[in-house]
Amino acid sequence: MKILCIGDIVGKPGRAAVESLLKIMKPERGIDAVVANVENAASGSGVTSRLAKHFLRMGCDVLTAGDHIWDQKEVEKYLKEEPRLLRPANFPPGAPGNGWGIYSIPGGPKVAVVSLLGRVFMRYAVDCPFRAWQRIYEEIRRETPVIIVDFHGEATSEKIAFGHFVDGQASVVFGTHTHIQTADAQILPKGTAYITDTGMTGPYDSVIGQSKENIIQRFLLSMPVKFTVASGDIRLSGILADIDAATGKARGIERVSQKYEGVVEGAAEE
Repeated sequence: MKILCIGDIVGKPGRAAVESLLKIMKPERGIDAVVANVENAASGSGVTSRLAKHFLRMGCDVLTAGDHIWDQKEVEKYLKEEPRLLRPANFPPGAPGNGWGIYSIPGGPKVAVVSLLGRVFMRYAVDCPFRAWQRIYEEIRRETPVIIVDFHGEATSEKIAFGHFVDGQASVVFGTHTHIQTADAQILPKGTAYITDTGMTGPYDSVIGQSKENIIQRFLLSMPVKFTVASGDIRLSGILADIDAATGKARGIERVSQKYEGVVEGAAEE
């Protein structure tokens, strides 16, 4: 089966790219399931319940997040109601929502999706993502061998170490958070498809999705600035993984960077 993993969707431009391109890419590429990181979807910071519902209507099957999951307060209630929107599984017990789930894909096998948050250079004191994986893997494996992991982290070393740690257990480990697509898409020795970062889905004429001018001023003056979502050179970025549904092993991985030719007015709006 073919699974498209979409990197951090940033604001209105990212949403426009997904809505326009996904309906073309799914039949053209034979995509069976779509996992999308939506934690920057609401004006570049968090996701709302309204936007999450919109992504599910667009054709995304599962939505993952990261350290910005709590930025939109109202999403906490929705996390308890919608199992297809995940927050990182290694948040402490008692946090709203679920960090992983098992989903039925029409015409295919069940697919498990796990959301994890890195600890190196990140702002939350979360549980160890490696040990969180150990706690949930056997339970997931009893139901399906097809397991997709979104590892949301800053440090490349932490992501790469995790990829090797779960090699042969996870079908796919795709990194998110840094918004810059890395050139290391590969199948690890025991059969896990891996990339350190899928890149972002949004405006690339920017500083990782935000207006260049404001961010440059922040570096020049060391003063707070308003973050404003940019609007130029919009792309859908991610990876397309080919998975053996019977074994859960990866047969192929391909980087995706698809240009969106539309114009987005009012990009800084929600």
